Amino acid sequence: MFYVTKDNNHGLSHNPFKAIVAPRPIGWISTLSKEGVPNLAPYSFFNAIGANPDLIMFSSGGWKDSATNARDTGEFVYNYVGQDLVKVMNETSVDAPHNTSEFEVAGIDSAPSEMVKPARVRDACAALECKVTQIIEIVDIDGNKTNDIVVIGQVMGIYIDDKVITDGRFDVNLAKPVTRLGYMDFKGHDGIFELLRPDWKG
Repeated sequence: MFYVTKDNNHGLSHNPFKAIVAPRPIGWISTLSKEGVPNLAPYSFFNAIGANPDLIMFSSGGWKDSATNARDTGEFVYNYVGQDLVKVMNETSVDAPHNTSEFEVAGIDSAPSEMVKPARVRDACAALECKVTQIIEIVDIDGNKTNDIVVIGQVMGIYIDDKVITDGRFDVNLAKPVTRLGYMDFKGHDGIFELLRPDWKG
């Protein structure tokens, strides 16, 4: 089959785009608002984009708290999502009101970062402390602004739990990464599984 994306006439029950561009690492991003409220949210559009210096990016659909906080404070932290943190990671995807701490909502313990103000997830086996280098409001082929905002950060410091270091390497067999697939599908150490995004109960 073939379809033209602007017509969206693929005839499938769901748009296949995200399922084709997969797997993707989960960008579990912690930030701090200018009022000092911690925020924690997962992003499915996330990756490393450079190594000299180390650079990562996440893309937000609109000016959500993570992108807004990163813009306002110039800092964010990426937290590694391993198999043991999948449930609480998913709880932080809830559409919580502005200036709500997902650390509190999901009962997640934080730990202070070394080089930036936003805290890291204490139980994450790795974290990248970042300073914002660029924020790009994406445009389409016609030059029209889309709803997507890309936040690029330079990695200033890296935390690694000693338990996942083997023979001088970050051991992915011990870290057990979880990646994002299409639809509600994820890929973990033991295979593919589905997670439904929680609703905000208030």
